Amino acid sequence: MRQYKFGLVGRDISYSFSKRYFAEKFKQLGLENHSYVNFDLSEIEKFETLLPDHPEIKGLNVTIPYKQAIIPYLTRLDVTAERIGAVNTIKVEKGGLLGYNTDCYGFQKSIEFFLKEHHTRALILGTGGASKAVAFVFEELNIPYKFVSRNADKGQFSYDELDKAILEKYTILVNCTPLGTHPNVDQKPDIPYTYLNEKHLLFDLIYNPEKTAFLLEGEGRGATICNGQRMLELQAEEAWVIWNS
Repeated sequence: MRQYKFGLVGRDISYSFSKRYFAEKFKQLGLENHSYVNFDLSEIEKFETLLPDHPEIKGLNVTIPYKQAIIPYLTRLDVTAERIGAVNTIKVEKGGLLGYNTDCYGFQKSIEFFLKEHHTRALILGTGGASKAVAFVFEELNIPYKFVSRNADKGQFSYDELDKAILEKYTILVNCTPLGTHPNVDQKPDIPYTYLNEKHLLFDLIYNPEKTAFLLEGEGRGATICNGQRMLELQAEEAWVIWNS
């Protein structure tokens, strides 16, 4: 029986949601010839030997910190992935490696349920690969946004700039940083939480713990909160569709 291997490319990914998720999926579908492996790469250059060493690979997911760094190693990009400038799904084809972004699908389907009329502007905390997919979704939804970074570029906010006036104007906050991920559950983005209220929506891409320190701060002030669990499930299912198309 032909073997099909899938996997996750990233660094320090022992905590991976994807491996558990797909192992359970393969079990439920009775796909005994399918497996999912964590490819924990200390540096992106090691990706070059991944496919030659594992010729049975059919598809890959990509996570922190390689969603942008992986692009030069791919044959071509899907239109959406090219627009976003980040890849989290790779389909292995005879003609090479095709890069996709399913983060945007997962994020949009997750956040749409919570959006209200007063959620008119967004702050994106962090500027990594996942934040690019979040920004793409806000553009699709016609929601103006600003990135927040420790080293803010032109057109961005620094964390030090955030004040009451800004948080009154920007009522959606999305944490795209790893701050607060297990086991460092006490960490959170350095924003003035005291200005949050029931008009705010806080979305954290982190799923472990279920409620990060970031989300708990918002919840304690009446804000609507959502973690990244549903987003991960949706992007994983979209990746599965791509691999089997």
